[in-house]
Amino acid sequence: MQRAHAKRVDFEMMTQPRLYRLVAADGSTVSSTTPGTLGGHRKNRIYGRLDCKAARRALGTGRSYEQQRVFFADEATAIAAGYRRCATCLPDAYEQWKAKGGK
Repeated sequence: MQRAHAKRVDFEMMTQPRLYRLVAADGSTVSSTTPGTLGGHRKNRIYGRLDCKAARRALGTGRSYEQQRVFFADEATAIAAGYRRCATCLPDAYEQWKAKGGK
């Protein structure tokens, strides 16, 4: 009877904080120990809440949306990076953005 090999756990990996990839105000990707508070779509330049129904639906349709998914620390960073508000999960903010001519 063979003994199952235990998975080797690297102690260093256990003690290091988890890093999250976020988009910075200049559009570059940065590492952060704090997860993003907003999600977005790189190609469409839209950002919204992490629980957005439209984003969840798109994530369920296939890998292409997932590959374009980005995260932001806050709304100011998303706007500075050139992303617009989502009409589904941020309808009031989207209408304000639209009334200003998309600026």
